[in-house]
Amino acid sequence: MSNTTVSSRRLVLTLSLFAAAGGAAAIVGTTNARFVAPPSDQYASLPLELTLTGTVRDFKGSNQSGGHADFERTPTGGYGHYVGQVREQLDSQGKPVFRSTGYKVNTQATDRAGRNVMPRIEGFTDNGQWASTSTRGSLSSSAGGSTTNSANFEKWFRDTPGVNLSRSVPITLRRQAGSNIYTFDDKNDPTYQAKGGFFPINGDLYGNPPGQNKNFSFTYELATNFTYRRGSGQVFTFTGDDDVYVFIGGKLVIDLGGVHSAISQTVTLDNIPWLVDGHDYELKLFFAERHTTLSNMRIDTTLELRNARLPSVSGLFD
Repeated sequence: MSNTTVSSRRLVLTLSLFAAAGGAAAIVGTTNARFVAPPSDQYASLPLELTLTGTVRDFKGSNQSGGHADFERTPTGGYGHYVGQVREQLDSQGKPVFRSTGYKVNTQATDRAGRNVMPRIEGFTDNGQWASTSTRGSLSSSAGGSTTNSANFEKWFRDTPGVNLSRSVPITLRRQAGSNIYTFDDKNDPTYQAKGGFFPINGDLYGNPPGQNKNFSFTYELATNFTYRRGSGQVFTFTGDDDVYVFIGGKLVIDLGGVHSAISQTVTLDNIPWLVDGHDYELKLFFAERHTTLSNMRIDTTLELRNARLPSVSGLFD
């Protein structure tokens, strides 16, 4: 046997062992080996990023002169997650409507996948998402003073001279590799990573509160559109603090009211029976940062969100 023949057999044996050991998907022949490229991204046709523009409104805390009573407020029922602060339907101006000072959540309602969902409370219309709920959770039986009153709440998401200042702020949701899930997470977003949280207006508008290196006491309003695709597994999950309300088609689907640490809530769109396949709907998100501790925001969704009309702001900024 020639040296050339021995070397060829050794090469084939080596490549075969490499493939058997999980090497780079080699297909081994008697004369050569070719390497197969990894599977392509089945979602490659989707955009890599979704950039949405919302409105930040800055307030002074209740511990400052001219401050708003709901910011830097300690709820009479203690810090925590409260629901029922807003009504199920947006008003004619597309804003949340004050309902109560909130009912503290004792145990979370969850779906069959173990994800937190909006608890059902008396007076709310059953929008269908409880049909797949494994537990409805439990609430305090009395209002807990998370907010003050309707007149104060109306100013949270409306430009009000002498009470708040506003500017436009974009956020970018990035598609997870090989997936149709879009995520915004202040913990790994290039803009917010170094800020230690979702702080879009540090040193801006009213500026940071006395003794703070971050600008707390603000709200964020985001209006987007999407197309509903029945059976495609569309979901929207929010994780953060403090108050967060999400509305789809003007109806409440996520209720994370109160002054609390970061918690999550999910809405599965196929559990909302009044959505019509192929129709476009507006998704509106309302966020409030009300306490000088942390500010967290994370969105995970399979919705291809598009900017809706941009809200007006009280000033022009680059």
